[in-house]
Amino acid sequence: MLTRVAEGVLVHESEFLQSNAVIVEGSDGVLLVDPGITTAELAALAADLHERRLVVVVGFSTHPDWDHVLWHPALGEPPRYGTARGAASIRAVLAEPDWTQQIAEGLPPEHADEIPMELLGLIDGLPDGATRVPWEGPAVRIIEHRAHAPGHAALLVEDSGVLIAGDMLSDILMPFLDLEAASPIDDYLAALDAFEQLMGTVDAVVPGHGSVGDATQFRERIGLDRRYVEALRDGRDAEDPRIGPGAPLDWLTDVHEWQRKRLSQRSQKP
Repeated sequence: MLTRVAEGVLVHESEFLQSNAVIVEGSDGVLLVDPGITTAELAALAADLHERRLVVVVGFSTHPDWDHVLWHPALGEPPRYGTARGAASIRAVLAEPDWTQQIAEGLPPEHADEIPMELLGLIDGLPDGATRVPWEGPAVRIIEHRAHAPGHAALLVEDSGVLIAGDMLSDILMPFLDLEAASPIDDYLAALDAFEQLMGTVDAVVPGHGSVGDATQFRERIGLDRRYVEALRDGRDAEDPRIGPGAPLDWLTDVHEWQRKRLSQRSQKP
């Protein structure tokens, strides 16, 4: 089911981790961002668009994680884009002879047999430093950063004031850092700085996973994520409602401990 979150912007929520696909309407068709997750859900999304007489003219992946580079034949064959770094990252995975096995190891067991792999990751990188999605619809600004994944991008639908945040600013997931990066803490804080500069222009934020938030929640989520990352940096307990007792997902405590230990090990290296 499609839910309108702003003028010209629709969201489709998947069963898996409240994953959000975002549709931006243009005069000649729609921009489809991060469609997912199962074959049945993607087919249903395509059917919903067809029922509304909406044709996908451009696809975009905010970052190269498997659940953000999916596609389905019923969505057509439009150009599918990502940032130069994001596209290069997933293409490097696809170049490995055992790439299907690599990705299968990270799939949620309850959905592992339902994830379409045939068109996964077939995205083209935009020119390095591109700041706009190339299409004829409303202006969509690309805000590239290094938090969470290489070449991660948030998209700002300027006329509607909607920020498509990718895997950030979630109400159910705390920040997942890219621990393979040279400076994961600094990268994440820099991305939050970039989001802070958008205050006053964002009326709705759509995280990759979780609930759509309004302008107040956008501000609150930036602050919550910043406090979490700074606690990791400083070696303090992270007092975050998304982990610990009462957290919406009990396994996040284990992820938090893993991140904390990895960062501690990094800091001890000469």
